[in-house]
Amino acid sequence: MNRTRTIFYDCDTGIDDAMTLLYLASRIRAGAVDLAGVGTVHGNVDPLTGALNTLRVLELAGIQEGVPVAVGAARPVAQDVHYAADWHGTDGLGDTHLPEPAGRPVAEPAAALLVRLARAMPGELTVLATGPLTNLGAALLLDPELPSLVREVVVMGGAFDHPGNITTHAEANIWHDPEAADLVFAADWPVLLVPLDATHPTAVHGDWLDRLAAHDTAAARFAVRVLSFYVDAYTPVLRNRGAVIHDALAAMLMLEPELGEYAQRAVRVELRGKLTRGTTVWDARSLPAADTRRPVRVAVGGDVPAFHERLLSALTSL
Repeated sequence: MNRTRTIFYDCDTGIDDAMTLLYLASRIRAGAVDLAGVGTVHGNVDPLTGALNTLRVLELAGIQEGVPVAVGAARPVAQDVHYAADWHGTDGLGDTHLPEPAGRPVAEPAAALLVRLARAMPGELTVLATGPLTNLGAALLLDPELPSLVREVVVMGGAFDHPGNITTHAEANIWHDPEAADLVFAADWPVLLVPLDATHPTAVHGDWLDRLAAHDTAAARFAVRVLSFYVDAYTPVLRNRGAVIHDALAAMLMLEPELGEYAQRAVRVELRGKLTRGTTVWDARSLPAADTRRPVRVAVGGDVPAFHERLLSALTSL
């Protein structure tokens, strides 16, 4: 059996981040995960709203005790901030406008919390990032030794042979802060990148959604309620009833890498192109790699039925 994975979760808690928190909660109960802390960042919503949403989900799952939730960067390094109300609602949870959580975020900024935790447990901490990478970029600037202290960084972001989802070429998490993302991919730490190429084929559809709705637990009812907004947004894109729960795939491959298929490539982010800013770029030629960056392990496919069943089991087990 694999030993417990200690995780710092950096997110912009909208709907798929919330599903990922519930998935992680199920793995915490199973003893597979220790959630050391959560940081929130601009992206789907502002970071304070994201932190409150995180606390709501953790409290629903009954795992909030001892988990600090820190508010992080409110804007990107070098561009205006943008939110995703069309996809996640103005509150990030499908315009459900849920009651205030009982808990409150800690005073420590997210980047500082990440550095402190990495320093306290060198070599043990896995960073799971499912929002823009501003907090991780700031943490790298705060502590240049951070890459030597972190076990692995798992990022949901990017697109290579798949169209972008916020521009023609760029995926939203990377596009929201290209400079920070490029800092993360340039750092000398192990990175698993889970791009749209891997996440889009895992879309859940009507039969899966109906199976979720058949369960009458608090977590399942919450999931159905917030996913209804997400499904309405995604259905025209998918051309049938469904949604892509991107972030949960990154969390699952972090814990069960055998479910994925991977390529090793150095990854860069386009920072200047008028039409391509925020695009993730790799050299897919068969020539010897000339890029001196540490290769990133990029998910290019995976076991879709296993993802569906594991995620459904997690959402209905709480």
